[in-house]
Amino acid sequence: MTHVHFIGIGGSGLSAIARLLLESGYTVSGSDRAMTPFADDIRKAGATVYIGHHARNLEGADWVVRSSAVTEDNPEVKAAIKKDIPVYKRADFLGELMSDKNGIAIAGTHGKTTTTAMAAWVLSELGRDPSFIVGSVINNLGVNARAGKGNAFVIEADEYDNMFLGLQPQIEVITNLEHDHPDFFPTFNSMLESFRKFVSLLPADGTLIACVEDSGAMELVSHARQAGRNVVGYGVQNEATVNSPSWVMAREVKPNKRGGFNFVATSNLGSTGAESVEVSLQVPGQHNVRNALAVLAIIAVLGLPPEKAAKALAAFSGTGRRFQVRGEVNGITIIDDYAHHPTEITATLAGARSRYAERRIWAVWQPHTYSRTRTLFLEFARAFKDADEVIVTEVYAAREPKEDFTSAEIVSTMPHLSARYIATLPEVTSHLLKHLKSGDVVLVLSAGDADQVSTDVVKQLQER
Repeated sequence: MTHVHFIGIGGSGLSAIARLLLESGYTVSGSDRAMTPFADDIRKAGATVYIGHHARNLEGADWVVRSSAVTEDNPEVKAAIKKDIPVYKRADFLGELMSDKNGIAIAGTHGKTTTTAMAAWVLSELGRDPSFIVGSVINNLGVNARAGKGNAFVIEADEYDNMFLGLQPQIEVITNLEHDHPDFFPTFNSMLESFRKFVSLLPADGTLIACVEDSGAMELVSHARQAGRNVVGYGVQNEATVNSPSWVMAREVKPNKRGGFNFVATSNLGSTGAESVEVSLQVPGQHNVRNALAVLAIIAVLGLPPEKAAKALAAFSGTGRRFQVRGEVNGITIIDDYAHHPTEITATLAGARSRYAERRIWAVWQPHTYSRTRTLFLEFARAFKDADEVIVTEVYAAREPKEDFTSAEIVSTMPHLSARYIATLPEVTSHLLKHLKSGDVVLVLSAGDADQVSTDVVKQLQER
């Protein structure tokens, strides 16, 4: 039995691969600096998890897979090289996992986690038993990965470190394309070039599904058409959608009482011409209408029934840290969201404003990485118009060294009348507890550790 050891098993990406291998009969071990929820879940599923990195953790390993954040001087990487144990990154490893499957790879700057989760859930509900790897836990299924017995393999295609260039997709989805990860992609053009290479992975009979409302995605549509690949466009009804040879579009988009949106999805991919289904989402925001359209496009390309897909989409309740309600105490609602790019923050707050139209909305934002915060400085300053109160914490450095920069500089340029800088998470929690009133909604926007604010606020409100 092959033994695979993961360095950085506590992250969403590696823990998902580890789970899939466990379910496929592999022996799995891994290490990380702390016992994260992902690491604990995979430990409970049967993996051996070590806290801390040490050469002895490799005992019995045949292969090693390391996170992009793990450097060459990691003691386990050095030990594996010394013992001639192959060391892979995700990009090297994932392509082999999906080589005998119908790969469905979902990429884009925003929305790929939710869209991948939606697709995995809908295909599961349609009895296709897909394999899947998602960057967050799917609420409906309780896991972030599964080794299914069906032919479909749905995967969140992460562009960072060019992970997605190791995949073998038959169908690709591009939700949108904006400049992000400036520590890896110095310019938008460098990022666009990687996405072009991703699109070029499609075989001659492969299909690109792209949002026609996004200029970055349309750049890739042109690239795919020049290469002779099938293209399906999706979006809210407009001229660009209708002008696509193959399309799925939404019309009659209206807020519903579930906190999401109702719409009619129409496609010209059916065997009898244009087909329409009514969809009612419970996940908030018009961006999720587009995510759902991408999934309906996948369903249409696979030739599966759109009516059953629409019913499954209505039951989809989201993923961890994507508009995740952490608690409601004394009329105060606490929500976690992973938004860490200006476009994501704007869309998340617009969704919150649609769902909680008459309530006071607090946005607690923890900037993620110095490079992103500096590069998108002005965009961040203008992203909070749908919040009534804004709190900005100090930057979460993540993989970057500490810099002589403070996010207080962004707060000083914000046009918002009620924006304040509070450096530490305990100070943020204290401020919230002093000022929250019944009816308030708190959104914690973070790809770092600021979800601890949500945990602490809920706990202390309950103790009151």
